[in-house]
Amino acid sequence: MTKRKIIQYIRKWHRYLGIVLGIQFLLWTLGGLYFSWTNIEEIRGEHLKEKLPFPQSSIGMVSPNVFLDSHFESTDSITSLELINILDEPIYRVVYSSPFGKRARLFHASNGKPKASLSEKEAILVAMDGLNKQAGVTQVEYLIATGKHHEYRGRPLPAYAISFAKPINTTVYVSKEYGDIQTFRSNAWRAFDFFWMLHTMDYEGRDNFNNFLLRAFALFGLFTILSGFSLYIFTSRIFSKKSLK
Repeated sequence: MTKRKIIQYIRKWHRYLGIVLGIQFLLWTLGGLYFSWTNIEEIRGEHLKEKLPFPQSSIGMVSPNVFLDSHFESTDSITSLELINILDEPIYRVVYSSPFGKRARLFHASNGKPKASLSEKEAILVAMDGLNKQAGVTQVEYLIATGKHHEYRGRPLPAYAISFAKPINTTVYVSKEYGDIQTFRSNAWRAFDFFWMLHTMDYEGRDNFNNFLLRAFALFGLFTILSGFSLYIFTSRIFSKKSLK
């Protein structure tokens, strides 16, 4: 193969790959600009969170042994036990793994009796308590399942999605079994999530950096760069003069 044909072959692949990769590089750049020009704390809703008080030690509380021995099976594996505050009441939350998956149960810290999972009314009050701004509730949705693209993906179910009006314009997700706010989701977060999907090129689950498509584009990008260097070497007068000496 002559030098001219090699140059034509490299230039052809460099041009076609440049078009395809250029689109993705543009998406990566737009995503990078959005990530760098936005406040991640605001996207996560940190600026809306109200710091809830911890249960006071002066409140009489029973030992967790009161309910651990009588309400769990030998096959249950307890992964955490926390003392939390739900609507100004101290509550023990036990997270455990059972044959049916990861679960959570609530118990009144004052007497060790089981507390029912949050009702819709309680979930709304929990969401309001967790906000440092006041706003009206526009919608309440009860979730028992979510897809891979849902904004509440990968978090405890069932849950209540409680949407608030201006000035918050945010959906607060409250877990029914865990009894607390799991996350905040606003339009800013949804835009971030969309650009994140474009950035990772994981169009199925959005969070997998090891997907085949991203690896392929990384290799194509490397090939495009190397082909560009090759074109420079083959067409550069400097290298041509050196080869004639």
